[in-house]
Amino acid sequence: MTSLDKPGGPGRPDGTAGAGTGAAPAPPTVSDKAVLEAFGGVRGMVDTTVPGLVFVLVYTVKRDIHLSAGAALGLTLLLGLARLVRRETLKHAFSGVFGVAFGAVFAMMSGDAKNFYLPGMLYTLGLAVVYCLSAMLRFPLIGVLLGPILRENLSWRTRNPGRLKAYTKATWAWGIILLAKSAILFPIYLWGDATQLGWVKVALSIPPLLLCVYLTYIFLAKAPPPIDVIAEMEAELAAEEEAERRKERERAGVRGRPDEAPAEP
Repeated sequence: MTSLDKPGGPGRPDGTAGAGTGAAPAPPTVSDKAVLEAFGGVRGMVDTTVPGLVFVLVYTVKRDIHLSAGAALGLTLLLGLARLVRRETLKHAFSGVFGVAFGAVFAMMSGDAKNFYLPGMLYTLGLAVVYCLSAMLRFPLIGVLLGPILRENLSWRTRNPGRLKAYTKATWAWGIILLAKSAILFPIYLWGDATQLGWVKVALSIPPLLLCVYLTYIFLAKAPPPIDVIAEMEAELAAEEEAERRKERERAGVRGRPDEAPAEP
């Protein structure tokens, strides 16, 4: 059952329409595909996973940090160029380029291939902490990210407590799963070698993300439907414009009314 199958009409969780909207339109559909696309989609996972795979492959064979880092960075640039040619969003491509570039610089400057993965690991750990803190503060990051996509913005914080609860659960899920991923990778970084770290990191790139997306979809599917605040604002604006037009017509009618004929002498 999706959130759109739950009792209560669209607009608000209790089925009432938004203020000034009359019969509010149906809220946006919450689908697993929509949630996945919000976090980069399949293409985003490829852009962030394949360069690391290339690095560990080249390093396993050649044991050359510079060659491995150059191959990974070159592939990342090609992936970004492909997005540019297809006129796709460059957000994930840029993040991939910067991540690989920082990793390559760290690895080459330190002479330790394990440092290629350190920036990404620190980013994951920091993101996990932010997810957990935002959930604790009742300002869950998943709601902040998905709210504009689902046209509800931040209305879930004050007008839709069921969705606040769902977003909080989803944010905790992301934080805990990313913390677990960090708990696996950092010991290998400290006590393992670069090849072990590389293969484990590649193996942990996509499955945790898919699990997070799946849990987010499950939590939102059981939550009340989103309040389409964008539709509410558009309806209120249309009502204001119609009121202005009505006043203009009334004023035009008064100006065009013939004056009473003067009395005959």
